Amino acid sequence: MIRCEQLSKRYGKNVALNQLNLQIGAGELHGFVGPNGAGKTTTMKILATLTRPTSGNAYVDGISVVENPQKARRLVGYMPDFFGVYDNLKVWEYLDMYAGCMEIGPRERRRKMDALLELTALADKREAYVDALSRGMKQRLCLARALLHDPKLLILDEPASGMDPRSRAQMREILSEVSAMEKTVLISSHILPELAQMCSHVTILERGQAKFSGSVKALEKQMHLDQALTIRFYQPPDEQMAQALEACTQKILGTKPVHEQQDVWYVPGAEHRDRDGELLAAMMALQAPVCDFHRERASLERVFLEVTQDENQSVI
Repeated sequence: MIRCEQLSKRYGKNVALNQLNLQIGAGELHGFVGPNGAGKTTTMKILATLTRPTSGNAYVDGISVVENPQKARRLVGYMPDFFGVYDNLKVWEYLDMYAGCMEIGPRERRRKMDALLELTALADKREAYVDALSRGMKQRLCLARALLHDPKLLILDEPASGMDPRSRAQMREILSEVSAMEKTVLISSHILPELAQMCSHVTILERGQAKFSGSVKALEKQMHLDQALTIRFYQPPDEQMAQALEACTQKILGTKPVHEQQDVWYVPGAEHRDRDGELLAAMMALQAPVCDFHRERASLERVFLEVTQDENQSVI
């Protein structure tokens, strides 16, 4: 659905994008993360045909946003992080105005407005004035506006910005429903746990380049962050016990434990994770002082920090 080829954008001497190559498949709910100034918003604006790249090209469903921006624009719904609304309009008037700008006929317009107000949980606010809406409601109204022309690609730049926890939860549910409509959703956010809950794929940008782009599972596997077994002892095992535990761990899981601290061991690798129970039983048989034994999936924050900790190191 999205393809960027050697995409670059410069503002004077400042480089926002540096020959970015990126591919995002149709139907993905794709998270876009990176430090401030990494190039996320610039990329989104180029895909939304709101700014032109300095060099390179980008395609939406095979259509160049550089060579044919008007045609590409019809495929894209864009919701910026900061947007304006007309406060003296009612909710339905606001959507009706934009539907008219998009040349949607009156009958089709009413049907789409009703469906989108229901989707965004604003049906009961149909007659309310926009200036009476909360921040979260205005965000959802802007989302409804971005969906009016039934785009194939939905681009959301920090859609949960300034929302309270309840509003963010509502937005997550709505985006899950949108994704189920077989639309491609590209969403940037600094609230990484929420992206981890929503997205199956992620791109991490740094200094205008993709440090990683692919499924969250592939990222965790590549970084070996979801594979370590943590074993904690309520007292450090003595030397004889430690040797026996290392030997049985090597035999059962095929990997030697790492223990910078004597009371906390890590066993990297997950090829034999189905044998964790067997290892725990063996340790109990040796009367090991185990008080914690678990594998914990890495958070997206931890993955992000691992990937971006060295600006000279690329994981792709």
